[in-house]
Amino acid sequence: MTTAWFHCAAGVSGDMLLGALIDAGADVEAVQHAIDAVVPSRVRLRTERVSRRSISALRAHVEVADEAHHRTWSTVEALITGADLPAQVRTHALGAFARLARAEGRVHGVPAEDVHFHEVGALDAIADIVGSAMALHCLGVERVVSSPPTLGAGQVGTAHGLLPVPVPAVVQLLAEEGAPAHSGGEEHEMCTPTGTAFLLTVVSAWGGMPTLQVLGTGTGAGGRDLPRVPNILRVVLGTPVAPWDAPEHRAEMSDLQVRPALVVECNVDDMDPRIWPHVLSRLLEAGAADAWLTPILMKKGRPAHTLAVLCPPDRVDAVKETILVETATIGMRVHWVEKWEAAREFVTVVVERVPIQVKVARLRGRVVNVQPEHGEVAAAAQTLGIPVKAAHARALAAAQALWDERGEPVPSVS
Repeated sequence: MTTAWFHCAAGVSGDMLLGALIDAGADVEAVQHAIDAVVPSRVRLRTERVSRRSISALRAHVEVADEAHHRTWSTVEALITGADLPAQVRTHALGAFARLARAEGRVHGVPAEDVHFHEVGALDAIADIVGSAMALHCLGVERVVSSPPTLGAGQVGTAHGLLPVPVPAVVQLLAEEGAPAHSGGEEHEMCTPTGTAFLLTVVSAWGGMPTLQVLGTGTGAGGRDLPRVPNILRVVLGTPVAPWDAPEHRAEMSDLQVRPALVVECNVDDMDPRIWPHVLSRLLEAGAADAWLTPILMKKGRPAHTLAVLCPPDRVDAVKETILVETATIGMRVHWVEKWEAAREFVTVVVERVPIQVKVARLRGRVVNVQPEHGEVAAAAQTLGIPVKAAHARALAAAQALWDERGEPVPSVS
C-alpha cells in the first residue's frame, strides 16, 4: 500500500500540491493530458526549479487562456464528469470541487449549485485539482496522511474584497470535515480554498509522518519566498512499516508468521440485533479474516455492540464500505495490529467413510494444536445421522490415530 504523507508546515495550495507530486515523480505529460481532457487547449502546465529559504523546490505554473472567467459548480461538474479520466481521478476532482461549492455556498448564503467560484473556479484551480488527482494516480498512492496545515494570519485581497486569514471558505471547509489545523507561520495566506479542499478530499488520517519505508519525496514551492518560513509543501512516499518488521522481531518470525493487519471498529446502538449474523457474513465475504461483536453499555445507559473486524490491508476499503452499507453506524476506528500466526497445514481424516479436513498448527516444527473444521464436522454429522459433538470427537480421535502412526505426539488431541 503506497502511502503519501504531506507536510504542511507552510500551509497548502493547489500549485504547491501539484509541484510536490510532480517533484516526487508524477508524469508531467500524464498530468497535462488529464487537464486537457477537462479543458482542452486552455491550460499549459510549466514547472520551474526555485529556492525557498535555501531549500530547492519545484514551482508549478499553470498558464491559462481566460483566468478571469467565472464558472458555477454545475459547469465545473459537467466538465469533469464528461472528461476521459481514470475513475479515481474523477472522484477526487469532483469531491474537491463539491467541497468548495458547499463551503462557498454557506459562506455567501447561496445554493451550492449556483456558486460562482471566482478565482477558485477559474482554469488554474481546475488544473490544480485535476492535475493533483492525476499525479496521485500516477504515483500509485492508495492512502494519504497529512500534518495539520498551518493557516497563516493577517489579511488577503480576494474577489470579495479584503478578508481575514484564514479566509472564511477555508474555515468552513475545515469545520465541515472536523479537520485539525493551526494558525501561525507568517502574516500571509498559507492555506487556499483550492488546496484545502483537495487535501480534505484525499486525506484519510492526520498527524506526523507514519512509519514508512521511504520510496521517494517531493517538494512543491509556493509563489513567494516568505521572511521566516520556507514556503514549501513536502510529500513523502513510502510503504507502511510496522513493528513486526523491526530487526529484534526477525528471530521470532522464523517460528511464527507475523503479518500486518488492521482492526476496524465501531459502536452501534440503534440496529435490530437480528441483522448482525448477516453483517458478519457479509464482512467475511468482503475479505475479513475475522469479525466479532462485544456487548457494551454506552452513554445514557444505552445497550449496544462494538463490531470489530480483523482484515488484511488490501481489504480494509471493502470492509469499511460493507460496515457503512450494512450497519447503522456513520463512523469507525481503524488501527494497525500485529497478527501472529503459527505455521499451519491441513490434513484429511476419515470418519466412517466421510472425509473431514483438520487444521494442524506447528511451532518450531512441533504440532501444538489440531482442530477439525467445524463446517465439515457439521456436514459429516448430518450425513452420518449422529450429533455434531460425536462427529467432532471421532474426527479428533482419527487425527490422534494418524499422528500415533507417525510417532509424533499431539498434546492438544485427547
